[in-house]
Amino acid sequence: MASEPSTQSRVMFQTADKTEEPAHRKLGKLTVKYNRKDLQRRLDIEEWIDGQLHLLFDCEEEEIPELEIDIDELLELSDEGQKTRLQELLQECGKPKEDFINGLLYRIKGLRKMSGPLKK
Repeated sequence: MASEPSTQSRVMFQTADKTEEPAHRKLGKLTVKYNRKDLQRRLDIEEWIDGQLHLLFDCEEEEIPELEIDIDELLELSDEGQKTRLQELLQECGKPKEDFINGLLYRIKGLRKMSGPLKK
Protein backbone atom coordinates (compact mmCIF):
# COMPACT_ATOMS: atom_id res chain seq x y z
CA MET A 1 0.00 0.00 0.00
CA ALA A 2 1.66 3.17 -1.19
CA SER A 3 1.07 6.39 0.68
CA GLU A 4 1.65 9.90 -0.41
CA PRO A 5 4.81 11.60 0.90
CA SER A 6 2.81 14.33 2.65
CA THR A 7 0.90 11.81 4.85
CA GLN A 8 3.90 9.78 6.08
CA SER A 9 4.77 9.93 9.77
CA ARG A 10 8.02 11.50 10.79
CA VAL A 11 10.18 10.76 13.79
CA MET A 12 11.85 13.77 15.35
CA PHE A 13 14.75 13.59 17.80
CA GLN A 14 15.45 16.31 20.27
CA THR A 15 19.06 17.21 20.83
CA ALA A 16 20.35 17.07 24.39
CA ASP A 17 20.96 20.27 26.28
CA LYS A 18 24.61 21.24 25.83
CA THR A 19 25.10 21.87 29.57
CA GLU A 20 24.30 18.24 30.44
CA GLU A 21 27.35 16.01 30.88
CA PRO A 22 27.55 13.12 28.39
CA ALA A 23 26.79 9.65 29.77
CA HIS A 24 30.24 8.27 28.88
CA ARG A 25 31.91 10.85 31.12
CA LYS A 26 29.78 9.83 34.09
CA LEU A 27 30.75 6.22 33.51
CA GLY A 28 34.40 7.21 33.43
CA LYS A 29 34.16 8.79 36.87
CA LEU A 30 32.71 5.59 38.30
CA THR A 31 35.50 3.55 36.76
CA VAL A 32 38.12 5.77 38.37
CA LYS A 33 36.39 5.78 41.76
CA TYR A 34 36.14 1.97 41.90
CA ASN A 35 39.39 0.73 40.42
CA ARG A 36 38.98 -2.80 39.06
CA LYS A 37 42.38 -3.87 40.39
CA ASP A 38 41.49 -2.71 43.93
CA LEU A 39 38.15 -4.49 43.76
CA GLN A 40 39.81 -7.72 42.60
CA ARG A 41 42.42 -7.49 45.35
CA ARG A 42 39.67 -7.01 47.96
CA LEU A 43 37.74 -9.98 46.56
CA ASP A 44 40.88 -12.13 46.71
CA ILE A 45 41.40 -11.15 50.35
CA GLU A 46 37.79 -11.96 51.22
CA GLU A 47 38.11 -15.39 49.58
CA TRP A 48 41.35 -15.97 51.49
CA ILE A 49 39.61 -15.02 54.77
CA ASP A 50 36.79 -17.45 54.02
CA GLY A 51 39.20 -20.30 53.35
CA GLN A 52 41.24 -19.56 56.45
CA LEU A 53 38.13 -19.45 58.67
CA HIS A 54 37.24 -22.96 57.44
CA LEU A 55 40.69 -24.12 58.52
CA LEU A 56 40.63 -22.28 61.85
CA PHE A 57 37.23 -23.56 62.89
CA ASP A 58 37.73 -26.92 61.15
CA CYS A 59 34.12 -27.14 60.04
CA GLU A 60 31.71 -26.51 57.18
CA GLU A 61 30.61 -22.97 56.32
CA GLU A 62 27.20 -23.43 57.95
CA GLU A 63 28.88 -24.37 61.25
CA ILE A 64 31.24 -21.38 61.47
CA PRO A 65 30.06 -19.02 64.24
CA GLU A 66 28.48 -15.76 63.13
CA LEU A 67 31.61 -13.78 62.36
CA GLU A 68 32.03 -10.72 60.19
CA ILE A 69 35.47 -9.36 59.51
CA ASP A 70 34.92 -5.88 58.07
CA ILE A 71 37.97 -4.85 56.07
CA ASP A 72 36.91 -1.18 56.00
CA GLU A 73 36.55 -1.18 59.78
CA LEU A 74 40.04 -2.64 60.14
CA LEU A 75 41.50 -0.02 57.80
CA GLU A 76 40.25 2.74 60.11
CA LEU A 77 42.20 1.31 63.07
CA SER A 78 45.87 1.55 63.98
CA ASP A 79 48.06 -1.54 63.49
CA GLU A 80 47.65 -2.52 67.14
CA GLY A 81 43.92 -1.76 67.00
CA GLN A 82 43.55 -4.06 63.98
CA LYS A 83 45.27 -6.90 65.80
CA THR A 84 43.16 -6.38 68.94
CA ARG A 85 39.92 -6.28 66.94
CA LEU A 86 40.76 -9.52 65.12
CA GLN A 87 41.62 -11.22 68.42
CA GLU A 88 38.23 -10.13 69.80
CA LEU A 89 36.42 -11.50 66.75
CA LEU A 90 38.24 -14.84 66.94
CA GLN A 91 37.79 -15.48 70.68
CA GLU A 92 35.73 -18.62 70.08
CA CYS A 93 38.43 -20.21 67.95
CA GLY A 94 40.38 -22.86 69.86
CA LYS A 95 43.23 -23.09 67.37
CA PRO A 96 46.22 -20.72 67.24
CA LYS A 97 45.14 -17.69 65.28
CA GLU A 98 48.31 -15.58 65.16
CA ASP A 99 49.26 -16.79 61.65
CA PHE A 100 45.79 -15.88 60.36
CA ILE A 101 45.88 -12.44 62.00
CA ASN A 102 49.39 -11.66 60.74
CA GLY A 103 48.52 -12.95 57.26
CA LEU A 104 45.40 -10.79 57.08
CA LEU A 105 47.18 -7.68 58.35
CA TYR A 106 49.89 -8.21 55.72
CA ARG A 107 47.28 -8.60 52.95
CA ILE A 108 45.29 -5.47 53.81
CA LYS A 109 48.36 -3.21 53.85
CA GLY A 110 47.94 -0.63 51.11
CA LEU A 111 44.22 -1.26 50.62
CA ARG A 112 41.98 1.77 50.55
CA LYS A 113 38.66 2.05 52.29
CA MET A 114 35.84 1.52 49.77
CA SER A 115 32.79 2.82 51.61
CA GLY A 116 33.88 6.47 51.66
CA PRO A 117 35.07 8.78 48.89
CA LEU A 118 38.56 8.10 47.68
CA LYS A 119 41.16 10.81 48.10
CA LYS A 120 43.21 11.88 45.11
